[in-house]
Amino acid sequence: MKMLDLYPAGTRLELGSLTFAADDIIRFASTFDPQPFHIDAEAAKSYVFGGLCASGWHTCAGWMKNFVAFWDAETTRLAAAGTEAPRLGPSPGFSELQWLKPVYAGDTVTYFMTPIETRRMPGTKGYMVISALCEGINQKGEPVLRFKSNIIELPEPEDLPA
Repeated sequence: MKMLDLYPAGTRLELGSLTFAADDIIRFASTFDPQPFHIDAEAAKSYVFGGLCASGWHTCAGWMKNFVAFWDAETTRLAAAGTEAPRLGPSPGFSELQWLKPVYAGDTVTYFMTPIETRRMPGTKGYMVISALCEGINQKGEPVLRFKSNIIELPEPEDLPA
């Protein structure tokens, strides 16, 4: 089964949610984005965001964590129904990354993916590229993260060249 057969273009998939605790924000940022407004709640008050907020990369990692969990659950659900899930490979990249609003300690972000189109991957037999709009929305219904992603859809094993 192909991804767009399962989820037609424009189908908004809810992937899951993540609550950003202060300790998690500090732990992530201490290793990957050690700016004062991500690692020191007191110092963060004097920066443009006015308080401790998650690194944008942390919000992106939250999207990925939720996508992987969603896809694992979908693969299991489809198998139980006797349907083979589309075989997804790596992403060849993303574009138009936007961090639209700060994600503060205590915020919960719900993540979404909306398939847009599928196109044949140049120079391959049967490999497709799925383009999708990816989003994160906070508990107030405000968009905090948006980007376009590409995901490789692998051909069925019987369709691979010998």
